[in-house]
Amino acid sequence: MDDRAKLELFENAPPARAVMTMAVPTIISSLVMVVYSLADTYFVGMLGDPVQNAAVTLASPVLLAFNAVNNLFGVGSSSLMSRALGQKDHDTVRRTSAFGFWCALCSGLIFSLGYTAFRGTLLVGLGADEITIGATGEYLFWTVSCGAAPAILNVVMAYLVRAEGASLHASIGTMSGCLLNILLDPVFILPWGLGMGAAGAGCATFLSNCFACGYFFVLLFLKRRSTYVSLSPRMVRFSRIIVVGVCMVGIPSSIQNLLNVTGMTVLNNFTSGFGADAVAAMGIAHKVNMVPMQVAMGFSQGIMPLISYNYGSGNAKRMKDVFFFAAQISLGMITVISVGYYLGAGGLVALFMDNPAIVGYGSRFLQGMCLGLPFLCMDFMAVGVFQACGLGEKALIFAVLRKIVLEIPALYLLNWLYPLYGLAYAQLAAEVVLATAAVVVLARLFRGLAQKTDTA
Repeated sequence: MDDRAKLELFENAPPARAVMTMAVPTIISSLVMVVYSLADTYFVGMLGDPVQNAAVTLASPVLLAFNAVNNLFGVGSSSLMSRALGQKDHDTVRRTSAFGFWCALCSGLIFSLGYTAFRGTLLVGLGADEITIGATGEYLFWTVSCGAAPAILNVVMAYLVRAEGASLHASIGTMSGCLLNILLDPVFILPWGLGMGAAGAGCATFLSNCFACGYFFVLLFLKRRSTYVSLSPRMVRFSRIIVVGVCMVGIPSSIQNLLNVTGMTVLNNFTSGFGADAVAAMGIAHKVNMVPMQVAMGFSQGIMPLISYNYGSGNAKRMKDVFFFAAQISLGMITVISVGYYLGAGGLVALFMDNPAIVGYGSRFLQGMCLGLPFLCMDFMAVGVFQACGLGEKALIFAVLRKIVLEIPALYLLNWLYPLYGLAYAQLAAEVVLATAAVVVLARLFRGLAQKTDTA
């Protein structure tokens, strides 16, 4: 995308067209990522072994922890890059992208070494027992010991490319790995192929992330004369403007994801006390529920470069128009999906594992989870605006409220009041409060920006 096209998209295109140009590829990419995650569950479920399915569920907090690094150097770098583009500071864009890339690579390598060194302790902490520890460890060998670096770089490079408006290329890169993963899963997992079970799902994920990274390396090499994204180590500078600019947004976003991991670990530990069937059912319900969550996240992340650019350039009106159009579309879609999920929960769970006990558990879990989706959508949109504007402290406050103050205590309380099934309603309890707070804080933010523009 040349400079003229970037300016047209960020500054002049109608808000509806700008939002759809940026958000639709991001949403499709997010949905493909969910489909490939569901593919792991689906093909492992075809084995008819709850232990193998439970292994993928128990491993999910570690993979979610990758998002802490993704958000630190992906969200943090892309927010600063887009704001710098709005200020026409192209040198900062180049140096920020190089900083984000190399820090992400080092973090991925540290992740692999750390997990491998403390493997036994971590597996027990995840809730694995003598029955599930073997399969869980084999899955994590491929996805973490071997695959942490490509998994992280794949996502971070997509953020860097999207920051300057190339949302379609960012999504193609991410989707290429996901689609390859879907093709490889049955070959690696099922008995007619390599018959590796959960370990095969992990191996397919590792190879697919390597492929996606290759796409981004080739893309940036071919576009090296027309892009401000740089991966050169010579461009890395630990200057205050870059380190503080990235970390002010990235650290709160990273902490938010670490808290998500904590919440998922608490949930899995509660569920594991009811047996492998309950764990497998919770995993299936959670992954099915991730589909509309990723749609909401796709809208939030897709409009971030538009919000950042117009915040950096001081165009508060366009920033507000972009947000309100995206919020109306996303909230409408998520509400419709939520109703469909509630009515068809049993059939959706049965698609992944035709086991009466698991379908019984999973349908009840999914009905509880889906009720919180519209409120979660509003929360995601608000946090996306905070990240785009460099207001990391507000994003951090929302993250702490969601998990530490609201959701984790709700897990304890609801499990005590309504053992096992109450766990699925903890998200709803948290998100109702957060969505209300999001509306209030956003109204104040937009009002303050409008007043600042009027007095300028």
